Amino acid sequence: QVQLVESGGGLVQAGGSLRLSCTASGRTSNLYPMAWFRQAPGKEREFVAGITRSRVVTEYSPSVSSRFTISRDDARTTVALQMNSLRPEDTAVYYCAASETGQLGVPTSPNAYNRWGRGTQVTVSS
Repeated sequence: QVQLVESGGGLVQAGGSLRLSCTASGRTSNLYPMAWFRQAPGKEREFVAGITRSRVVTEYSPSVSSRFTISRDDARTTVALQMNSLRPEDTAVYYCAASETGQLGVPTSPNAYNRWGRGTQVTVSS
């Protein structure tokens, strides 16, 4: 079993920055792409950013591509999301996700990921 634990959420003013981190534990040798999703109240869960195991390929939602950066450590078990120039519309619960199945590139559908963290709240005030 793989467990994912997120950290780093909080309250920040618009224009500020936050760094989210997600650490995997357990059987981590089969983790392939890892990603961040978010869900705002009353909305569907949406893809934010993802990275392959090799770290060669990254994918971003157009709404964050110029502001957020995803990275993955050498052990391939921790993924971070650096969020800059935050906006009120970035307010959501952010979830870390991982797939234990080899994928081509970085899937953007939540259905492609079988491991999820419990989420961390990010609130951006105007």
